[in-house]
Amino acid sequence: MLSVDANEKLTQVGKGTPMGELMRRYWHPVAATVELDERPTKSVRLLAEDLVLYKDRSGTYGLLDRLCPHRRVDLSYGIPEENGLRCMYHGWMFDETGQCIEQPFEETVHPDGRFKEKVRIAGYPIEEMGGMLWAYLGPTPAPLLPRWDLFVWDNVLRDIGETHLPCNWLQCMENSLDPVHLEWLHGYWSNYQLELMGTEARVIPPNKRHTKISFEPFKHGIIKRRTYTDTTEDDTPWKVGHPVVFPNWLRVGTGFQMRTPVDDTNTIHWHYNVYAPPTGVTAPKQDVIPHREVPLRHEDGRFAVDYTIGQDTMAWVTQGAIAQRNLEKLGESDKGIIMYRRQLQEQMDIVAAGGEPLNTFRDPGENEIIELWQENQLGKRLVLPRNNHVPLDGQWDPETGDVSVAPTGKHAPVGLRVQRIYDEAAEAAGIKLQ
Repeated sequence: MLSVDANEKLTQVGKGTPMGELMRRYWHPVAATVELDERPTKSVRLLAEDLVLYKDRSGTYGLLDRLCPHRRVDLSYGIPEENGLRCMYHGWMFDETGQCIEQPFEETVHPDGRFKEKVRIAGYPIEEMGGMLWAYLGPTPAPLLPRWDLFVWDNVLRDIGETHLPCNWLQCMENSLDPVHLEWLHGYWSNYQLELMGTEARVIPPNKRHTKISFEPFKHGIIKRRTYTDTTEDDTPWKVGHPVVFPNWLRVGTGFQMRTPVDDTNTIHWHYNVYAPPTGVTAPKQDVIPHREVPLRHEDGRFAVDYTIGQDTMAWVTQGAIAQRNLEKLGESDKGIIMYRRQLQEQMDIVAAGGEPLNTFRDPGENEIIELWQENQLGKRLVLPRNNHVPLDGQWDPETGDVSVAPTGKHAPVGLRVQRIYDEAAEAAGIKLQ
């Protein structure tokens, strides 16, 4: 268990709090790039700050304090101009640094006035990578935006999912240091749900259980290792392991789960999925990486637990807005959670002492591509599993090479549809797949 004070220290992300200052040393995903192609302004709340993300007509991105300093109106309704964002109320305009660069009436009355030079709002750097927009809210100079492998691999298809969760970010992350929930939440309980539906199908064999778990720090976070009733320490789940990327990501196969703290009681859960083609097949060109909302609940208000991540989000949210860790009773299965909490404390102390925390990158050579291999990969990319449950549909035009991978709006075993794209590409190239 944790004391109330220790729990607050780990969960509060506002400016000036220990965790808030640690989190401000990292780049955080704030939108899919396609979102601003469709509408060039977006309200963003990140680390308890209310902001507006925009794309001006020159293609420059900015992230500013959401309220205009003139009369405090919402700049997410502003007008993107060639070189900045203009307030719709009186025309004041700001560049991506937050500097006011135009005040139309004031400049009409006082052509030589310098009032605008004295007006500045918060402006944070934005970078684009892998179909996502990334924000940095910390001290300058900003570290490099880490080029993790899945964002920069070529010859793949990608898609982005987003779920808004009414709970603290730490509940999501602690789930990633809790391997034993796999056989119960995603196995035993899933089988029970199928039983209620009157089907004999089973997700995980009832007799498959963890027999040993281990956790060890590594240069990017923590590696999880495990054996099951049908594996040993000679198998890859133990020998290679499964990485948690500090401070707030999980690597799952060829996908990232990223938990962005909105504030103390809200989180955006990003699903970043990458689909590598079978050996010898070239992935069709993907000009736009699609973005979708992944539902937390069904229309009847019940949690959407008919797919794996929906079961996880149910477990996170039902702990409450901020889990009361002073009331918890931890056991042997929780030693990874204890290690992770200590790692968070260590890194908060490093920042408080003026140092740079884990996964701070300054050397461009080190940052060219950061590979994260894990169990079942053994140094090569995973091929798309044919039973993958992802809400994707798609079409490929062999004449133009264009590919569209569009959300279906529901969860179904539609990884087969992505596989169909690769099957068609292989057929067009004269490659026979096994």
